[in-house]
Amino acid sequence: MYKKILLAVDGSEHSIRAANHAIQLASLVKDATVEVICVLDFSKAKTEVLHKELKAERARKLKEVEEALRQANISYEIKMEHGEPGPTIVTRANEHQFDIVIVGSRGLNSLQEMVLGSVSHKVAKRVNSPVLIVK
Repeated sequence: MYKKILLAVDGSEHSIRAANHAIQLASLVKDATVEVICVLDFSKAKTEVLHKELKAERARKLKEVEEALRQANISYEIKMEHGEPGPTIVTRANEHQFDIVIVGSRGLNSLQEMVLGSVSHKVAKRVNSPVLIVK
């Protein structure tokens, strides 16, 4: 069923919970794989030093997800991409035909979503495969 799973993480509590759901789904299907995508948005970090710090911070936060996947004996791969998170995740998901995309929700209220948009909303709206948004 869900043999090829794309899990979008940023190290937040919502993405940690999303990772737990990805592990549960992957555990149900023999030979399921999880591709973990973490998008680094350097547009907010103007200097090279800040870029390195952002990348190091994200890598540190990914350790928890990576360890959970390893302990569950789930086949996984980690991809660190550069760009705006929503469009980058959508492009990856649509170009590689995942069975499901799992992303955490930041819990924005409906007014904030209409005004600002959110990564989970953009992903759900534009990805061709099913999307699971975890609160």
